[in-house]
Amino acid sequence: MQPVDFTTLMAVSADLRSHWLPARCEQVYQRDRYTLFIALRTLEERGWLAVSWHPQAARMHMAAPPPKQPDTFTFSQQLKHQLGGLALTGIVPLSPWERVLDLQFARRPDEPALWHLYVEVMGKYSNVILTTAAGQIVTAAHQVSEQQSSVRPIQTGQPYAPPPAIRGKLPALDEGIADWRDRIALIPGKLKKMVVKAYSGVSSSVASQLILAAELPADVTTSDLTDADWHRLFESWRSWLHCLATESFTPGWLDQTAGGYTVLGIGIAKPAASVQTLLDEYYQHQFNQEEFRRLHHQLSQRLKTLLAKLRRKADTFAQRLQQSDQAEQYRQQADLLMAHLHQWQPGMTQIELADFETGEPVKLTLNPEKNAVQNAQGLYKRHQKLKRSRAAVMPLLTAVKAEIHYLEQVEDSLLQVPAYRTEADLRSLEEVRTELIAQTYLRDATGYQSGNRAGKSGRSQEQDLSGFRRYTTPQGFELLIGRNNHQNEQLTFKQASDYDLWLHAQEIPGSHVLLRLDAGTVPGDETLQLAASLAAYYSRARQSDQVPVVYTEPKNVYKPKGALPGMVIYKHERVLWGQPQRALAFIDAVDSSTNSSSDRL
Repeated sequence: MQPVDFTTLMAVSADLRSHWLPARCEQVYQRDRYTLFIALRTLEERGWLAVSWHPQAARMHMAAPPPKQPDTFTFSQQLKHQLGGLALTGIVPLSPWERVLDLQFARRPDEPALWHLYVEVMGKYSNVILTTAAGQIVTAAHQVSEQQSSVRPIQTGQPYAPPPAIRGKLPALDEGIADWRDRIALIPGKLKKMVVKAYSGVSSSVASQLILAAELPADVTTSDLTDADWHRLFESWRSWLHCLATESFTPGWLDQTAGGYTVLGIGIAKPAASVQTLLDEYYQHQFNQEEFRRLHHQLSQRLKTLLAKLRRKADTFAQRLQQSDQAEQYRQQADLLMAHLHQWQPGMTQIELADFETGEPVKLTLNPEKNAVQNAQGLYKRHQKLKRSRAAVMPLLTAVKAEIHYLEQVEDSLLQVPAYRTEADLRSLEEVRTELIAQTYLRDATGYQSGNRAGKSGRSQEQDLSGFRRYTTPQGFELLIGRNNHQNEQLTFKQASDYDLWLHAQEIPGSHVLLRLDAGTVPGDETLQLAASLAAYYSRARQSDQVPVVYTEPKNVYKPKGALPGMVIYKHERVLWGQPQRALAFIDAVDSSTNSSSDRL
């Protein structure tokens, strides 16, 4: 994750001063332990200023509105009490090359500041501190005792002390190329590392971009540079300092190889509308990606454990059923022994008798301490016990198999999204977690409000539609595909019309697929085949060459009473053979077309 460096922070503050000052503070909301949102209103617009002191992603920028959840944090309540209704009148760097901004709040834009909110973007030492006009600390996101830091304690009631002064050499426009080159080349090594070590305020990402702007290899060393190389690098260095001095920044996305973003206009693969949207989208994507990986691992491991236990239980039940198949054999042996009581003699451990039907000799094992009748009674008892066992085990095995089928369906929804691509992928996992919690397979130990993104019962149909996978066939028909059991049920029982066609891999866990049709429209064979192939691809049998897929009208699909989520039965179905590889080729073509369109934009 690319941290916000001094250059990016200056770009953000310059943009905020240009577009959001002065602004009225209407609301303060804290989303989590590291992120604060301040609602600002100017004469033209209203927006949310995100302020974060996250150890790996401390930052400040305008952001999308936060989710509507109860705010239980004391820090935000204190800020709301002090800053509510005041005007944000200034955003001032605390000192040159220091990643600290002073947000000043006053009653009116032309009055002196009553409160100072210091935003310190300094990695693991990041903090947000509110002080009075006299510099007394009123509250802080993270208080630091004297035991934790004797250099700079941060506690309520104490005077605010700025961070320790930067010790290293600071970049300057008036520095000549000779001194600059001697400082960087003093110790031979990788150019990027030497630039970062030689000057304070130069981040790793800035150093990489300056090397790129000078048309030098990323891994070049100082000893490999020619005089011409040094001159090109010095020009890019001065261009960077000029951008800082004039506050002329060009935000954009770097290519996938380099990754991350830039505000210097160097190596841009896709421009950004503003530095605010750039940072908001970047960090939202990064946090979504991390949450996706964590949640995907958690759910995968839980399902793996549950399925292993259920399969062992199913094997045990199957073994007991196999044993119960011998019940009739014990009854026949008992009848045979009772019919030949005269052949029994005391102390016998086995007896050989002729079978009633085949006449073949049958050896029976006997208990020498019991007579023939008692041995026969023992065989009759085993027969009855095994019969009772079968009657008891059959429903248990059926229930376990249904549970396995359900969990395999859930597991398949995870296998369909092995990596994060869009926010819909994360929403799908959150819906799966909500479902497993509701079915008591997963414990909500963190108190997380499941569905804060996509699991709320009050969602509109438009929001539900946005979660489905959506494709358009070459013939112009729309295909909707559920990502999980929740979406499958939404698709089948709420979105489907009487004219649509419903598809699903036959007796195989997978997604529900809906082919949207207008009244009187009959899809061609090519459309049906593509829909069947997509149903096969989004199923547990996606690695097969051909998969049987059933299709029918949605009115013929039912959910039995008491059935687990996503489990349905159907009638009047017809069967097609879906080809997962054909579906994969279609999906790749759609993705390529979408990426090309986004690149052009």
